[in-house]
Amino acid sequence: MKYANFEDVPVWKDGIKLTVKVFEVTRDASFKGQGDLANQIQRAALSVPNNIAEGFERGTTPELLQFLYYAKGSSGEVRSICHVIERLSSFDHLKSQISDLRSLARRISRQLGGWAFSLQESDIKGTRHLTEKSKTVYQQKGKAEAFMDQLKQDHEARIEELKRERGED
Repeated sequence: MKYANFEDVPVWKDGIKLTVKVFEVTRDASFKGQGDLANQIQRAALSVPNNIAEGFERGTTPELLQFLYYAKGSSGEVRSICHVIERLSSFDHLKSQISDLRSLARRISRQLGGWAFSLQESDIKGTRHLTEKSKTVYQQKGKAEAFMDQLKQDHEARIEELKRERGED
C-alpha cells in the first residue's frame, strides 16, 4: 500500500504512541534525581516518528532508507534504556509500563525493518515519487520483459513440438 502522507503510515502512528507513552511514564517522580535518564528516553522516543517523517518527506528511496534506519536505531535506544530502568529498584512500581514500552519499541523496530527490506528489494532505486513519464517507462519495461519471457517460452515449446514431430524424443 502506498501512502500520500507520513501521518497515514502505521509505523509513524506507533512511533507517536511510543513517544506519548514515554512522556507519560517519565512524569513519574522516580525519574527525579536520576540524571538525564528521562530526557534521554524522551529524545530517543521522539526521534522515532520524527525520523520516519523526515525520511518520508525526502525525495529518494536511499534517503528514506537512511532515515528509517535512524528511526530503527532510536527504537533500539528506547529498548536499551528500558532494560536499564527495569534493573533499577526505584522503578519497580513501573515494571509493567516499562515492559509495554519495550514491547512497542520492539514492534516498531520490526515494522521499520520490514519496510526497509521491501524498499531495498524494490527495483525503483531513485526518486520514490515517480513522474507520469517515468512511471510509464517503468511499466513499459515490465511489459517488455513479460513479452520477452512469453516469446522465449513459446519458442522453446515450438522447438519441443518440432522434435516430437521428427521423432527426436
